[in-house]
Amino acid sequence: MATLLQRLGLFSAKRAWIVIAVWVVILAGVATAFATVGGSLSSTFSISGTPAQDVADQLQASLPEADRGTGQVVFSTSNGSAFTAEQQTDIGTALDAAAKTPGVSSTLNPFDTEAQRAASAQKLTDAQAQLQAAAGQLDPATLAAQQQQIADGQRLLAAASKIQTVSTDGSTAVATVVFNKATVDVTPDDKQAAVDAINATSLPGVDVNYSADMSAVSVGLSAGEVVGVLIAAIVLFIMLGSLIAAGLPLLSSFVGVGVGALGVLSFSGVVAMSSATVTLGLMLGLAVGIDYSLFILNRHRRQLRAGVPVRESIGLANGTSGNAVMFAGITVIIALVALNVTGIGFLGLMGSAGAVCVGVAVLIALTLTPALMSLAGLRVLPKKERAAVAARLAGASVAGGSAEPSGEHAAVGAGEHPVPHAAGHAVERADGHAAGRGAGHDAEHAAGHAEHVKTKAKKEGSLATRHPVLVLVTGVIVLLIVAIPALSMRLALPDGRSQPSDSTEYKAYSQIDDAFGAGMNGAIIVVANLPEVADAAALTHLEANIADELLTVNNVVAAAPGGASADNRTVIFQVIPAEGPSAASTEQVVKDLRNLSPTIEQQQGVRIGVTGLTAINIDISAKLGSALPPYLIIVLGLSILLLILVFRSIAVPLLATGGFLLTVLATLGAVTAVYQWGWLGFLFGIHDPGPILSFLPTLLIGIIFGLAMDYQLFIASGMREAHVHGLPARKAVNEGLRAARSVVTAAGIIMISVFGGFIFGDLVEAQIIGFGLAIGVLVDAFAVRLLLVPAAMYLLGEKAWWIPRWLDRITPDVDVEGRSSSGSVRVRVLVLVLVRVLVRVRVRVLVRVRVRVRGWVARMPPAWVARVTRTIRGSWSTARWAVRASRFFASDPRRPRRSV
Repeated sequence: MATLLQRLGLFSAKRAWIVIAVWVVILAGVATAFATVGGSLSSTFSISGTPAQDVADQLQASLPEADRGTGQVVFSTSNGSAFTAEQQTDIGTALDAAAKTPGVSSTLNPFDTEAQRAASAQKLTDAQAQLQAAAGQLDPATLAAQQQQIADGQRLLAAASKIQTVSTDGSTAVATVVFNKATVDVTPDDKQAAVDAINATSLPGVDVNYSADMSAVSVGLSAGEVVGVLIAAIVLFIMLGSLIAAGLPLLSSFVGVGVGALGVLSFSGVVAMSSATVTLGLMLGLAVGIDYSLFILNRHRRQLRAGVPVRESIGLANGTSGNAVMFAGITVIIALVALNVTGIGFLGLMGSAGAVCVGVAVLIALTLTPALMSLAGLRVLPKKERAAVAARLAGASVAGGSAEPSGEHAAVGAGEHPVPHAAGHAVERADGHAAGRGAGHDAEHAAGHAEHVKTKAKKEGSLATRHPVLVLVTGVIVLLIVAIPALSMRLALPDGRSQPSDSTEYKAYSQIDDAFGAGMNGAIIVVANLPEVADAAALTHLEANIADELLTVNNVVAAAPGGASADNRTVIFQVIPAEGPSAASTEQVVKDLRNLSPTIEQQQGVRIGVTGLTAINIDISAKLGSALPPYLIIVLGLSILLLILVFRSIAVPLLATGGFLLTVLATLGAVTAVYQWGWLGFLFGIHDPGPILSFLPTLLIGIIFGLAMDYQLFIASGMREAHVHGLPARKAVNEGLRAARSVVTAAGIIMISVFGGFIFGDLVEAQIIGFGLAIGVLVDAFAVRLLLVPAAMYLLGEKAWWIPRWLDRITPDVDVEGRSSSGSVRVRVLVLVLVRVLVRVRVRVLVRVRVRVRGWVARMPPAWVARVTRTIRGSWSTARWAVRASRFFASDPRRPRRSV
């Protein structure tokens, strides 16, 4: 793979403008695809197979109009007084205008609803008085039936008394906009048209706010995210000392993000996709795109300083650092795609979208970055270094008998001037130190010797290796303390309370909360399947009985029927809990309502189910919580196996996996402390602490696993390389840590900056995801990988690299640093044996085919027989030749062979 990537880098450097043109065409293509077939994004989540979703599907079949999308509009007086008659008329006019927009079926005027409620109450009161007056004139059966009807109506009114559309003081009113499509089919244009119609109406002295259901979802970069990218640019400039060098990773990442994000958005027309899905792709694409390009660029710059010609250096950097980048990217992709094993559709889609963006970032780093480096030439170095490097390159060219202009060096491909010793044995260390032998070897050797002498004079070791016990014990204790809040973590999906305080969604949510109670924001839908009823009076009686039963559930304050199917066999009830949709008591209400179903079925012959946005979100959070432990076990097992394969050690994978687990626990603890407990919430704009985003823990585990393995690879590979080359284990720890520290630090700061920028963005889900990833990178890169892991490896010494012999024999030698282009002997033998097995299978199939063909020969014309015979003989000869060849190549390569 190292040779293939080296050739890819050389091709990209030699054909730079072609590579750039290809990526420009790809970017234009995905942009056109998005503009042509792209759809809208959703702000809601759904999971098939949950109890609430099953009830919703049943309701859609029996009562389709109940599944229509709705949105709430909150009207309030500017001075806090009751609405005047003129204001009520103006609000009615605004709602009528909204009802005439194309996507709206109807609107519910809050004042008309309250008037109808009052009229119904008065009608019952009048009927009661009339019935009492005529009691002596009615027979007992008729009197009892009419009294029962009146009592049932009064019971229903009493059960629904706390479901109001106009507040008690008359200063706040809630209207409902009913769309003519199902919730998932309502487009942003439909919502915006209704909002524009209301806003266009003159409403003097009236403030208007809209619920989240009326808001269109948009994706883009906010000011906070732009600041994060600017911080990353500053870090790059400080580290690299050149504007061109600093801009190169940024340009590469922008192209990668554009291709990845637009490519994902192109499928939004055929796949239901949330806004968080695209935002996650943006987040990961920016972060890893900058870092991956930086790793290759950093290696290239070091080789230039060592006297390697530009194009040859690009090829070597792509074959070494590019190999590590590809392995790191594949690790992140595997972790993201593994989110599909949770069985949760939207979470798997988020992981797949993130994996696409990471995959594009890897391809960009391996192709576009070498092309840009070729065009930049020596300008990737600071200005004060260019003259010295150019003179060194000119001297090396003259000495080698081939003068090359500075910055325009011939490509060194495998066919022109292959790097000696199996692709140069160019070993990629974590920071990109060249350890190979290619062109410019003498200059590189001299530079390495000078650096070695210089560092020899410094005090050996770092904090982690000078005081390993103290660092290890203190670090573990601190991280465990930070993880304590995670023990009380609650999961939920975001509601209006989590929106920015100046947003119309938050204002609408707060006004409903203050005027009508928190439960009005978390209404629960109960679907009752009724037996056949005789008439309307029997239906009303059964509805009243069901409402009374629903009110017996703790923390249920109101219940009212909201409609019935044409055959009166399905009735929906609106149930209002005492607290908001994300409260623990509301979650318990949903459970108690479901537990009530057997009792109601036994007493009334009615089966009930629970659905609605509140219940669906609660079920989603529960399913996500139950999927977390098995997913964590899968990731931990994958981590151990992967690192055993890479480092051929038992202790290193266990240390790395233990550090990853500490990172996850500390990250979840920090997220819980800030977003659920409210600690330091003022710094991050958290005005109403609440439960944690339900899919965040699973998402963090997958992403942090990939990033943690990246950092472990870049650090531990340098340690392993130094140890393999003869340094004692403890000195190898110091050497690998010294080599990797600068690039890992820069990469960590860049990722924290990019992720941190999303904390102050507009999308609620992106804010908490960005915070979690920023904290995760901070803990993993700077605490775990640069302190705890080196301290533990220093204490273990030679034991850190111990592996059982039987495991060493069967473990393939995975060359992630690009040490060899030919691969290990064991891998070649396994591949050739596999080829031999496949050839044997092919031979057996051909034999069976030959036997069957003989039966058909008698019925064929002679000319056909001759043609078929020649074909079979040719295939048989080819198969026998292939078997002989596979036996030769699959034999032990260490055994002496005869010359062929």
